[in-house]
Order: sequence, then C-alpha cells, then structure tokens
Amino acid sequence: MKQPLAFRMRPKTLDEIIGQQHLVGKDRLLRRCIEEKTLFSMIFFGPPGTGKTTIAMTLAAQLNLSYRLFNAVTGNKKDLDQIFLEAHLAGNLIVIIEEIHRLNKDKQDLLLPYVENGEITLIGTTTANPYYSINPAIRSRCHLLEVYPLTTEDIINAINRTIKHKDWYEDTSIEPNAIKLLADYANGDLRYALNVLEISALASKGQTITTDIIEQYLPLTNIHIDHDSDGHYDALSGMQKAIRGSDVDGALYYLAQLILAQDMDSIERRLLATAYEDIGLSNPAAVSRTLTAIDAAKRIGFPEAILPLGVAIIDLALSPKSKSACLAINAAIDQVKKQPLTTPKYLRLTPVGMAEKDKYPYDRPDLWHLIQYLPDQIKDISFYKPNENSIYEKTLAENWRKLKQYQRSKDIAKLKKAR
Repeated sequence: MKQPLAFRMRPKTLDEIIGQQHLVGKDRLLRRCIEEKTLFSMIFFGPPGTGKTTIAMTLAAQLNLSYRLFNAVTGNKKDLDQIFLEAHLAGNLIVIIEEIHRLNKDKQDLLLPYVENGEITLIGTTTANPYYSINPAIRSRCHLLEVYPLTTEDIINAINRTIKHKDWYEDTSIEPNAIKLLADYANGDLRYALNVLEISALASKGQTITTDIIEQYLPLTNIHIDHDSDGHYDALSGMQKAIRGSDVDGALYYLAQLILAQDMDSIERRLLATAYEDIGLSNPAAVSRTLTAIDAAKRIGFPEAILPLGVAIIDLALSPKSKSACLAINAAIDQVKKQPLTTPKYLRLTPVGMAEKDKYPYDRPDLWHLIQYLPDQIKDISFYKPNENSIYEKTLAENWRKLKQYQRSKDIAKLKKAR
C-alpha cells in the first residue's frame, strides 16, 4: 500500500524546502548549521502543514545524524524511556518531538537533564504559542524558530513540482485554474493541498484534474481553528480588535471563521466581553441588544444563528466606543492590590461601639451625596474618567462633574446637624 502523497513528496534537502527562506535561505541560520556541521536544541512553531517536522528531519539527514521521532499525542513514557536509554548509550541523539505542546508538564520535565547534559539534541514542533504551551525550563534551553504560513505562490510551486515528480500519477494532469483554486483553499497548509490533490488524482482516473473535481473533493475551507490552538484565540482577538476599531468587514470576517468552526461558546463569551469592555457606557442599549442577539442565536442554533450574530457584530462595530468603565474598575482593582485599606467604621454593616449620631444615616437620602466613602488615604482619588463621545455618557459626565463639586465629609454627626 502506497504512503500518502504528502509523505512521498517530503523534501530530502534544505534546497527542496518550500518557503521558509528566513530559516533555510542563503546565509540563514539553518543553512549555516549544515555548512558548519553543528546543531542545537530548537523548537519550530507555526501553523499546520508548513514544514516544521520536515525541516527537522531534513536537518538531521543532511548532517548524517541519528534521530528518533516521537509524537507527543500517541507516544508514552515507555517510549521516552527507550529513547533516553539509547541517547545515553550513543552519547548524543537527535530527538524530534512532534506536537511537543501536547506533552504534559511531567513528561516535559523528564527531558530536562538529557537536554542539559547534551545527550539529547531536542527539536520540537508545535502549532501552539511556545510561550504559553512549553515549560519555561525547556524553552530556556531551546532556540525558538517561527515557521511561517506558506503563500499561495508557495503552494502553487509545490503542486507544480509534485505533478512532475516520479511518484506522481502517470498520465494525470491538472488545469492551472484548479491549481490556483486548491492553493487558495489550502490557507498556507501544504499537507492539506497535497491530500486533496491525491484524492482528486485518484478520482480523475488518469484524466485532467479540473476545478469541478477539486471542488467536489474539497472539505470545508482549511481554517486553523480548534479550541486548543492559537488560531482559535487569534480569530477571537481579531474579532474584538476589529469591533474596537469600528471595522465592520474585519469583525464579520473573524466571526465567520468562528462560525465555520461552530464555536458558539467562544463567540458568546467574547461578544459579551467586547460589548462591555469596548462599547460600555457609550451605548448601553447596544450592550443589551448583544445579550438579546446571543440568546436568540443559542435558541435557534446553527446555521440560522448567524443572523442575530451578524446583527450584533455590525451594531457593536458601528457603535460609539468607550472603555471608561473597563478602565475605571481595573484602576480600582490595581489600587486595592497596591493599598488594601479597611472600610471606614461608619460605612461598615454593623459598626461596634459607635454613637448613633456618628452612624450612617439610612433615613437621610439628602445627605448621601455629601458623605465621604473612600478611606482617608485615598479620599481624593478618581478611578472613572468620562469618555464623552455619546449622548448617554455626556449625561453621566455632567452628573459626575456636579457631584465632584460637593465637599464630602466623614463627620456624619456634623452633616446631620447642618441639615
């Protein structure tokens, strides 16, 4: 049984690597490693299908160094122990760990002494952000090298090279438009492109692969989103930043990615957080409408859920923006962390040993706006800074300024007597 086309087309030298010229190009780091016949521990991070494992295997092969491949998803501790024993006996062994972020912390810790003493030269590959997913102790012993998404032109070049390869299907050609279509759908993932290309070649039965055949065997657009991946968080971040920047089209685009991933939970949480954080007091009605839209989306479910979600995105993106409430509560939290003061005695729920005249006047609403509520040490601090780009918050700001004119007092007895 033949191995998959993507496996058969794997490059054997750095010269055959598609893209990644910032790593493998002339006078670049990995090219210098080959020329100087040296290697160091490193972690390649980037999207799927961009050549991370291929580059690692190519480096070891070109340097004529023994290596072992370990997949963090399917491998176990017994496999690791065998690798450690082999490394100890050999004196040094290249260990390529695919999806290294899937190794739990305990297993990552097992690597440390072997990487430290040089018995293992570690080459990890990951689709996750290594600063979040890799043990800091491992990170500090490895060079982090980013592998970029392949361009459409890179994918086209790889497809053209594939159909000229000796392992390509004899008498099967492909239309230029079909190549372009496949490259566009691949979204920088060469493995995806070659897998679809192989299925299309088998289906064409030795005939020309057309755009119709490619479309027939294309799965959903190749979106790099799952709940544990950077693509998931990047799409959420892009959606919020586009709303904040009042870019309707950008916000809709990232929402569409999350919709295609059927990620209702994340859409719900991020939309609500965005509404309160970035729109907030400038348009409270839009915040309420967002909650209503999310409730409607959850009730009707996908695919119709896209309707209220689309309305909410457009509403928020085109709304006035105000982070004043978000900044105010964060400023208050920072102040408490820096200076956690006790509540003044007259504001406590049940003040002990306090004369009646000094207690909080529950029956005197005419005095409430004259009372000092902050502790003495910070009585003049102001957390809220109005943002007056909407009628609603202008009204709040005017009221806030009027209240600031009052001289507040902690002398409750004096206030009661004066009024």
